[in-house]
Amino acid sequence: MAGDLNVCSKRGLSERFDSTIGAGTVLMPFGGIKQRTPNQAMVNLISVEKGHTDTCSLMAWGYNPYIAEKSPYHSAYLAVVESVSKLVAAGASFEDVYLSFQEYFEKPMREPKRWGKPMAAVLGAFKAQKELGVAAIGGKDSMSGTFENIDVPPTLVSFAVTTEDVKNIISPEFKGVDHNVVMLTPEKDADGIPKAESLKGIYDTVHKLIAAGKIVSAYTPGFGGAAEAVLKMTMGNDIGFAYEDVDMDTIFGYQYGGFVAELAEEAVILADGFSVITLGKTTAEKAITYGSETLALDALCEIYEGKLESIYACNIETESCKLETFRYEAAERPHAKVKVDKPKVLIPVFPGTNCEYDSAKAFRDAGAEAEIFVVNNLTAASIAKSVEDFAAKVRTSQIIFIPGGFSGGDEPDGSGKFITAFFRNQEVKEAVTDLLDNRDGLMLGICNGFQALIKLGLVPYGKIIDTDENCPTLTFNEISRHQSKLVRTRIASNKSPWLANTTPDQIYTVPISHGEGRFIASEELIRSLAENGQIITQYVDLDGNVTSDIQYNPNGSYFAVEGITSPDGRVLGKMGHSERTGANLYKNVPGDFDMGMFRAAVEYFK
Repeated sequence: MAGDLNVCSKRGLSERFDSTIGAGTVLMPFGGIKQRTPNQAMVNLISVEKGHTDTCSLMAWGYNPYIAEKSPYHSAYLAVVESVSKLVAAGASFEDVYLSFQEYFEKPMREPKRWGKPMAAVLGAFKAQKELGVAAIGGKDSMSGTFENIDVPPTLVSFAVTTEDVKNIISPEFKGVDHNVVMLTPEKDADGIPKAESLKGIYDTVHKLIAAGKIVSAYTPGFGGAAEAVLKMTMGNDIGFAYEDVDMDTIFGYQYGGFVAELAEEAVILADGFSVITLGKTTAEKAITYGSETLALDALCEIYEGKLESIYACNIETESCKLETFRYEAAERPHAKVKVDKPKVLIPVFPGTNCEYDSAKAFRDAGAEAEIFVVNNLTAASIAKSVEDFAAKVRTSQIIFIPGGFSGGDEPDGSGKFITAFFRNQEVKEAVTDLLDNRDGLMLGICNGFQALIKLGLVPYGKIIDTDENCPTLTFNEISRHQSKLVRTRIASNKSPWLANTTPDQIYTVPISHGEGRFIASEELIRSLAENGQIITQYVDLDGNVTSDIQYNPNGSYFAVEGITSPDGRVLGKMGHSERTGANLYKNVPGDFDMGMFRAAVEYFK
């Protein structure tokens, strides 16, 4: 089952898409310390440009093609049940759920049986809506799913959406050992469809128990039944599971509308219109056991993640070698000579920039005044006007922050080229030089901004220069694809004023999202930078060791370098999105996310 296409890991595909953009991700796509347990619902804070909210949006889907090809009616009903149940498993209330359907069927031709498939699916979905009291408010259909003699299976995918207070959100990875795990299952009618009133009772019970802290993780079974649920719940934190004497049909059979729930200590669920089955207990042993049979989690994970490895790689082999751990503790660091109560941060937006709002909010939260400046490139005249206006604004600002994104689409000759061309304009170059050399200003570049800083020479040299083959650079990830996940970085130096709130050896978890983040330079240059305290962070594994392992060093950077600075530390570039922090983010991955960079920058001017 672990290697079935309907069950196996899709992590290698998911990580190609930015999962933390907007700094509102409540649940990462994969949870636990190992980031292996997939979530069943998207959960994101409602976007607000200024200020903060505790309200989040949720979305989940449901569909089983194997049921659909046998009975479109049953499939559509169960698709609604599955999509709604995923919301409830994440902590949402059933009170305010809405649906949207995506329908895709074979060409009906002139055959009544082919016409009957979409009709049966629509009736099944309508029955589910009517009995559960939820409505579809949108959708899309197509009846062109035929190519020569190949037909798509009857398809009605249900998408369920709702909102919830973020404090009620939980994730499916097992949280601790020696916890009882039960499965709640609804009553079913003669056709094997869950009874609506029983479902509503389960939804209400699960939501209340989650809100009360009595259910600490939950998963609603899908294609692989309870067996799939348990398998995936174990992986995130490497917590094993021991089944009690439960029959195979209960473990592997379809249990739509049911919930596999990990209970807090002493928690008990009383059945009321539904069944409660004790499945077993979580264990410290990294294995799933049933009677005398034991399956090691490592072996299962290898099958689970290996199925699509040749197509969507996520576990490539990397050179295994011990990397040096750099350490530089500053006795003192630079400080602005002129005090500014509320420093002004200028944030340029280039074609492809997508992090300006997150960046501005991070600085406003730290006590700075942030201004977003959109570079207009529609005509030569508008570019010239942008150059003039930006240079003028630099002269009244204390900080420049080049945010992340994909300037110019990162093609055809690499990232950050439009940004570097803009900053090399004589008028802008002079303003930036004045800011750094005469006014004690600061600069920051994250992700795409780091790519621009390093190609300008601002890191590691502290000034705009014509770079050559002897200069460090950032190139394509060793895995040959975009990487989006959370990584752990260790403070190697706190010489920079940006890192005044840190000490060497501290470890921070940070979101990354890039395709060109691999730092490369000669060993001689890297050691020189380390000796001067200019290497600020290195990627580390779960034990805090500097590593080349692709699971932790996401791009294959030389010496696992994540960020560097100018000689005096006032210009800083790093790949990790330190601006994507805040309360209630990344609840399913443990870590310390706030390096205090933006507060430190404001304090630098105090």
